[in-house]
Amino acid sequence: MKVLKFGGTSVGSVNSMLSVKKIVEAVDDKVIVVVSALGGITDKLINTSKMAAEGNDEYEKGLKEIVNRHIEMVYTVIPAGRGREILLDLVNELLNELKDIFQGIYLIHDLSPKTSATIVSYGERLSSIIVATLINGAVWYDSRNFIKTEKKHNKHILDSELTGRLVRETFDEIPEVAVVPGFISTDKTTGEVTNLGRGGSDYTASIIAAALDADILEIWTDVDGFMTADPRVISSAYPIKELSYVEAMELCNFGAKVVYPPTIYPVCHKNIPILIKNTFNPEAAGTIIKQEADHSSKAIKGISSINDTCLITMTGLGMVGVIGVNYRIFKALAENGISVFLVSQASSENSTSIGVRNEDASLACEVLNEEFAKEIEMGEISPMKAESGLATVAIVGENMKHTPGIAGKLFGTLGRNGINVIACAQGASETNISFVVDGGSLRKSLNVIHDSFFLSEYQVLNLFVCGVGTVGGSLLEQIHGQQEKLKQERGLNLKVVGIANGHKALFTRAGIDLGNFRQELEEKGIPSSSQVLHDEVIGMNIFNSVFVDCTASEDIAALYKDFLKHNISVVAANKIAASSSYDDYAELKRIARQRGVKFLFETNVGAGLPVINTINDLINSGDKILKIEAVVSGTLNYIFNALSADMPLSETIRKARDEGYSEPDPRIDLSGKDVIRKLVILAREAGYRIEQEDVEKHLFIPDSFFEGSLDDFWRNIPRLDAEFEARRKKLEAGGKRWRFVARLEDGKGTVSLQEVDSRHPFYNLEGSNNIILLTTERYNEYPMLIQGYGAGASVTAAGVFADIMSIANI
Repeated sequence: MKVLKFGGTSVGSVNSMLSVKKIVEAVDDKVIVVVSALGGITDKLINTSKMAAEGNDEYEKGLKEIVNRHIEMVYTVIPAGRGREILLDLVNELLNELKDIFQGIYLIHDLSPKTSATIVSYGERLSSIIVATLINGAVWYDSRNFIKTEKKHNKHILDSELTGRLVRETFDEIPEVAVVPGFISTDKTTGEVTNLGRGGSDYTASIIAAALDADILEIWTDVDGFMTADPRVISSAYPIKELSYVEAMELCNFGAKVVYPPTIYPVCHKNIPILIKNTFNPEAAGTIIKQEADHSSKAIKGISSINDTCLITMTGLGMVGVIGVNYRIFKALAENGISVFLVSQASSENSTSIGVRNEDASLACEVLNEEFAKEIEMGEISPMKAESGLATVAIVGENMKHTPGIAGKLFGTLGRNGINVIACAQGASETNISFVVDGGSLRKSLNVIHDSFFLSEYQVLNLFVCGVGTVGGSLLEQIHGQQEKLKQERGLNLKVVGIANGHKALFTRAGIDLGNFRQELEEKGIPSSSQVLHDEVIGMNIFNSVFVDCTASEDIAALYKDFLKHNISVVAANKIAASSSYDDYAELKRIARQRGVKFLFETNVGAGLPVINTINDLINSGDKILKIEAVVSGTLNYIFNALSADMPLSETIRKARDEGYSEPDPRIDLSGKDVIRKLVILAREAGYRIEQEDVEKHLFIPDSFFEGSLDDFWRNIPRLDAEFEARRKKLEAGGKRWRFVARLEDGKGTVSLQEVDSRHPFYNLEGSNNIILLTTERYNEYPMLIQGYGAGASVTAAGVFADIMSIANI
């Protein structure tokens, strides 16, 4: 024998009603069907009764909607004939009773709990007789005759023993199909109509299944089973194949709406499995809940949450070592019908925090202040402190007890994403770790946990890319080309959730299509500014996020500090921040360390060359950088390599600009400012405190050429061609070449144009390549040499990409 329960959505429409008929009639066994009210009807009954009690004649409109809904359902799903006529008589009789009750409430302006319970019972009574008529050969049973409650602490509690006996007597002989209204019951003493609480239809089905030793309890709803998390928050959530009773109970108690929590105990006690199925997708496997579930895969099975949380904290030295304080707390709350779903106590016993729903918070504080009035008056205990606007999250899985480090990983992951844990609790069974966070952090918490514990198919890194010019555009193309491969081979989903240029910005949690990002940015983007970027990136409060700066903007660099403070990692091709004042640079590094995020800028020196990472590795392993010699301007190296009798200085500069090796304004490169910035960054990463002003510079172009407009520069620069050609010939005759060299030695920095001969490592440096010589305590006699492409959009973008991948840590 099977017990099948169908929820409100499963009987809420014509199609779903017909699905119920098909599902039940396909069962090759005796079956008891428990049904909820038509979807939305219980709320409509409650709201209509409140309007009537307020004397609002709009209640008649609500009643009419209730009547029409049921009459229309009868005419639509029940074929014409004698069966429909009998059903319509029954439905109209119940609806007329309901009409009289509403009219009475309207006249006396009073709605008692007893009357309210009677009103909501009509939802299940109406739906169940429609279903009983719809299913061939079904027999209707009135659950008010055998589901009995008793009043305790102002609540109606199931009388399990009496109910079990009455169920067995009622179903001594079970027909092929029995239909029972869920949710409703009667008081065992007075016979008044009561109910088992919202979601009580599940409980009704479980009670019947346990009393009759059913083979299985099937809960038919509108989802494919228990999900790893709320799919409305986490799009990658998926159905859990198996859960133990304990795991299911933990998930239900912490907000998973799939099953009403009291449902599990009766069938668990009898070891009857529960199968969660989807009425709208009956082919889906669903979730099976049983005594022993498969625990061989992941440490945690699912995540659940309660966003309606208030934390009440009792503090005071008068609690320390005093026996019975907790007893008094929970006794006072229980006597007033207040449920506590989380308890967190300091080991010193001087504070205890309890989690309750917001609606119970005021009463809970009042009750506890009254219970401990004497201690509060004496100053031994402080008055109750209530903190609302919170959310409780629970990670659940019986396999956690066999896996070391779960709590450490959980809180470490939350911390790196800037999520503050206000209180936490873990039982000795290690099946559930619960913690309280600010309500605004709930979405982020759920996503980052789902991602980090591999409940998601892919690990996600959410990227905000600012600047879509040569470097930024190339980066986005490279990411687009690698996205699918990284998913399939590394389990990494690089999701670009924000793109901005100097004019427009586009943000979306779902991710931007990189195959068409320029058009999307143009058509859907909002006006862009540094303030817009600041507010949108921080406001999205998205997990595992990285801000990627491919601009040369000072305003954008000024955003880094706030991003890092909000646990957003920063990858910068922009050199401004790392070469700004030493104190600002050091603060950015400190914030990144403190917040557990990354501030990476490898491409600030040498484009895609691993220069900064190499220096960091040397320093971290105990080596000391003694001297740095470097040609780190791909632009200047390109110019001096291209310089010839056929190509004068002015033309090489123009060609460097045209081919993208220099800045649009090449004076930035020719002034040595770019090289000075790079030397400062290298020196700082090597452990030296140095400012740009400290670097001694010897330029090869007179200062007067940097004055005026860019057009002035292009008009004037040919005046140097003849002089440089003469010097070049002399240099060539001596077998030497020019290199613009940055040097750090004894903590002092210089940049200058130097002549090098064929014995020097810099002599054969080709094109726009860079070269860095590192002399260290270990690499002293033979310095370490790093050489390769040092300019160009694609290699710089590749370097930025490498920094992003290092944050992904795959």
